[in-house]
Formats: sequence, C-alpha cells, structure tokens
Amino acid sequence: MTSPAASPHRTPSRSRRPEWAGRNYLLLTAATIVTNLGTHGALIATTWAVFEAGGDAGDVGLVAMARFAPLVLFLLIGGAVADRLPRHRVMVAANALNCVSQAAFAVLVLSGEARVWQMMTLTALCGTGQAFFNPAAEGMLMSSVSGEQASRAFAVFRMAMHGAAIGGAALGGALVAFVGPGWVLAIDAVAFAVAGGLRAFLDVSGIPDRAPGGGLFADLREGWREFVGRPWLWSIVAQFSVVVGLIGAVESVYGPLVARDELGGSRPWGIALAAYGAGTVAGAVLMTRWKPRRMLFVGTLCVFPIALPSAALAVPLDAAGLTAAMFVSGVAIEVFGVSWMTTMHQEIPEEKLSRVSAYDWFGSTALLPLSTALAGPAESAFGRSEALWGAAALMTVVTALVLLVPDVRNLTRRPHTKEVAGAPAAGGPAPEAPAPGASADAEGALRRNG
Repeated sequence: MTSPAASPHRTPSRSRRPEWAGRNYLLLTAATIVTNLGTHGALIATTWAVFEAGGDAGDVGLVAMARFAPLVLFLLIGGAVADRLPRHRVMVAANALNCVSQAAFAVLVLSGEARVWQMMTLTALCGTGQAFFNPAAEGMLMSSVSGEQASRAFAVFRMAMHGAAIGGAALGGALVAFVGPGWVLAIDAVAFAVAGGLRAFLDVSGIPDRAPGGGLFADLREGWREFVGRPWLWSIVAQFSVVVGLIGAVESVYGPLVARDELGGSRPWGIALAAYGAGTVAGAVLMTRWKPRRMLFVGTLCVFPIALPSAALAVPLDAAGLTAAMFVSGVAIEVFGVSWMTTMHQEIPEEKLSRVSAYDWFGSTALLPLSTALAGPAESAFGRSEALWGAAALMTVVTALVLLVPDVRNLTRRPHTKEVAGAPAAGGPAPEAPAPGASADAEGALRRNG
C-alpha cells in the first residue's frame, strides 16, 4: 500500500495484478506450484515404493530418516551460503540435484530392483538439495515483497503452494494406485527441472551486492546472535522441533500404515493429505483478509489443532473423520504460517534473512531423523495407537509452554515502517513507493532500527 501522496503514480490500466505481485514474486510462486505438484505425489510414492520392495514400518522410517538427516546437517551451511551468493543460483543448483536424484530413484523403482539402502541414498541426496534450497528460497521470497501488504503477499503465495499440494497429493495417491510409484517419482523429477528453469529467470539486479564478511563461520556466528537474541524466535523454533518431528513420524510412517491396514490403501491417505492442503488454502484465504494485531499469540493458539490428525489416527476414525481432522489442522497451521512469515519479515533485517531462516529450519527439523527412525520401534514397544496418542499429547504440552513467553503473547504488528520512519515533512515530496520485486535491504534497516 502506497501513501496517499504517492497514489497518483499508480498505473492500474497497465496491469490488473496487485502492486506487490512483482516479477520475482510471480516467478517464485509459479515455480513453487510446479514443485509442490510433483513433491507431494512423490512423498506418497516413496512410501509405497518401500512397501513394494518388501519393506515394513521400520524401513519406511529409515528411508524418511535418510531424507531428513542431511537436511538437518547442511541447513546452517545452506543459510550462510545463501546470504553470501546470489540466492537464485543456490536455488537452481539445489533443484538440479533434486531432479537428478529423483530421476535415478524413478529408474530404480521402475526396474523392479530397488533396495532399501539404494532408496536411502537417493532420498539423502534429495534432502541435501533441500537443505541449501529452503533458506535461499525463504530469503528470496521475503526480499521480493515489501510494505504493508506483505502479509497478504505471503498468504497468497502459501495459498498457491498449498493449492498445488492438494492436486499433487490427490493425483499422487491415484497414480500410485493405477500406474505405480516409479512413474510418480519420474513426474517429480520433471517438476524439479521445470521449476529450476523458472527460478533461473529471477531478477536480482535490484538487490545490491552484500559486503564480504569474515568467512562462513563468522556469518554463522552472526546469524546465531540474531537468533538467540530474540526469545519469541528461539522459543517457537524449539516448540516446532518437537511438533515437526512428531508430524514427520505421523505422516511418513503411521499415516500410511493406518491407511493400509484400516482404510483400504493409499487412496484414502492421499485424499486426507489433499484435505490438509485444502485446509491450508482456506486458511490462506482467511489470512488475505485478517491481520491479527498480536500475530504470534494468535498463530501459536492455532498450533493446538495440529494434534487432531494424530488423535484421529489413534482411534482410528474412518476416512471421513480423518479427512475432517486433516482439514481443520490445515486451516490452523496456515494461520500460524502466515503470522510467522509476517513476523520474520517485520523483525529480521533482509541481509540476515537466509541465515536466520536456516536456524529456524534447522531447529524445526532437528528431531525429524530421530523421530522417523524411532517410529517403527515405538510402535513395536508401545503399540501404534499408544504412540499416536503420545504424539498428540506432547504437541499440546509444548505449545502450551510457548505461551508462557512474554514476547510470544505481546509482540504486535507495527504500521508500515516506511510510512512511519520515512514520512515526508510538511509540504515536502512523498517518498516513492518501492518498485514491485525491488530489494528489501532498506526496509530491513528500517525494521532493525524501529
């Protein structure tokens, strides 16, 4: 939103797209749609590829762990690299690695000779690519929008992302049943190639070169100081370390197993995942209109319903009940997601976004390898239903604990900092509105200085 004085400079007749939807934003959104269409089908295909190779719940957990372990190991390095090199090049290189690994995985499964250790190796390569991609992508997205409409831009982006997840999950579940998991993995490889091509056209000419720092480890230390100096940040990341780890075990191991044993196969689980995606789209639509003043407080309250799918699987509910629980969970997590991205955009300087995002991703995914690897043994030791009830209870407890942090309860949405800090003097010219897709370096400095 520009100031009233700047409004005469608008040219709505040229384009009907919102002023925050610049070229980079549109390219990032289109590439994410393509990637999600392939990836969400591939997640289902990977599980059934393990089953077809004769694997059990423990093998499913091991393959999932192989994907998450390098993601955790390399995330911090990926964040530092993304703040030193052009972010779009890091993203394209990561997409290329994902394309090659998924193509090799597809060939292996289609040949009928897949072994668990081979699947673990290839999913580990895919996880490595994601470790470098995620911090770069988050920094690039936050740099592509600016101003008071940032939360709406993030909501629309996430709505497109999760809309693609609906189609990917539903199509993936159906294709696994009709043509087998190998072809779904091949589609994912093609999707990564197309998305990488789109991201190669990102325009970074408006982003000034970053001054060289004291080296990779110095950059990591600077990012760590930024991270630990904000109680709202590290407390929520610690919370999500537990929550995401448990969700990983539920979605990668227990969900497919319950679907196979109680619901009749992959199709109901694919529909349930699609319902989760539909919920996130509904939540994103809500967040294009709703701007809660206490963003983190409202977002954290919406983490409680994330435990519903675990409880539904523990009962277990029928396919309709599970689908409803997944939908509600999707709506809730999207309210949190948009609130979280808006808070990061408001509070973190642009030049440190990828490093701080890396610590966010690192903390949030730190327990994923362990939780997915232990899912099978936990089922054997306690029973599947008991393990799922335990997951639901633990998610609820850690979320309640985060509400004890004052910053989580009290941090508020601030007015547009450019209009507050850069308001024109009486009778002076109005500041120009930033061009869509322009660098957010200046806004980052304004956010940092209040």
